[in-house]
Amino acid sequence: MRIEVRHLARVEGHAHLVIDAEKGELAECRLEIVESPRFFEGILKGRHYRDVAPIVARICGVCSNSHTLVSLAATENALGIAVSDQTRSLRRLLAYGEILQSHILQIYFMAVPDYLGVASIFPLVRSERELVTRALRLKKLANDICLAVGGRPVHPVTPCVGGFSALPLPQALQELRRRLVEALPDLEATVELFAAFPIPEFVRETEYISLGAEDGYPLLGGTLVSSDGLCTPATEYRTVIKEYPVPHSTAHFARASRDAYMVGPLARVRNAHHRLSPMARTVAGALGLSATTANPYFNLVARLVEVVHCLEEGIHLIDHVLQDGLRPETAPSRNGPGRGAAAIEAPRGTLFHAYRYDASGCIESADCVIPTAQNLGNIESDLRALVPTLLHLSQEEVTKRLEMLVRAYDPCISCSTHLLEVRFDGGRGRM
Repeated sequence: MRIEVRHLARVEGHAHLVIDAEKGELAECRLEIVESPRFFEGILKGRHYRDVAPIVARICGVCSNSHTLVSLAATENALGIAVSDQTRSLRRLLAYGEILQSHILQIYFMAVPDYLGVASIFPLVRSERELVTRALRLKKLANDICLAVGGRPVHPVTPCVGGFSALPLPQALQELRRRLVEALPDLEATVELFAAFPIPEFVRETEYISLGAEDGYPLLGGTLVSSDGLCTPATEYRTVIKEYPVPHSTAHFARASRDAYMVGPLARVRNAHHRLSPMARTVAGALGLSATTANPYFNLVARLVEVVHCLEEGIHLIDHVLQDGLRPETAPSRNGPGRGAAAIEAPRGTLFHAYRYDASGCIESADCVIPTAQNLGNIESDLRALVPTLLHLSQEEVTKRLEMLVRAYDPCISCSTHLLEVRFDGGRGRM
């Protein structure tokens, strides 16, 4: 049996997956990243600190808000700029909006078709019209949170160094709160839908890395933790995370305590299950997700639990902001030199940015470590462990299980698994 995924799109570039099994044993397993480097870190050199966040937001169209927020935090740490409680609250609300955007997209548009036996969500427009309408309602709500706080749904324009260039209107936040409450029945229906889905059985322990939960469920934090006992300042991530080249990839893989590790929703739940909101903990229990779950397919369930968490916490956060009242702030003006790093929990996992500024406030060097790249080695390790357990199954079922595993990790990978080729004893099936 030979499996080839050719030209995977949106894995921080293009990728191939090559798996070769013979006589019940795995002979070859490679996740090949073949995209040319994008050189964002080089593009930043010489740029003034006010220009940095808008540039790095273009690294990802799915996680542009996360790149913006972690970039601003790294710059503020480098230049010694403190932000207000109001700014921290609004940034958290913006991050909630992006997590909802990404998770709802992956849950409904990428994963649901697997469980309903269709190739995409489009056939469901007729057969499951309410399901599709529900997905669109939730997605629009997430988009509108980012629009109200960030100025537009992607590539935000209002967050800036030291605060916001424009604040959301109180009426807009009140309307968002009303819609968040009204979305609770849609979430209940989504949980009921997923409770009926059979999650494939597969267990493989790994190291689970995320930010710490000092001030709540991991999002914006100063400590990096792992299931293997790691606890270190997030700004010192380079002392923990070791990137390394592999012959079959232009992207670096990463390791920490073990040969590979996982970042993302399941890692966050593993490390901070106790900090989930009350409603999210209830949903996690109903769906069989716990602090010891080691099935990577449950990344999908963890995303749904985080949707519930962000919606519930978003309501409370808006109440807090409105109760305190929105006050205009003046962004400070600073120059360098200075060095700073920061981390954020983007939808797909822990994202790091670090900058060094010269005396004029311009970038001398930059470092960005992306969640998808951190997960590459773990995906490959999962596939290496999974394939031998599937060789007794039919061609169709093997193909489905492998695609579902990839989709469970990341929507930027899952969109292109329709290019999967599976060869059995000289024959070929194409998905």
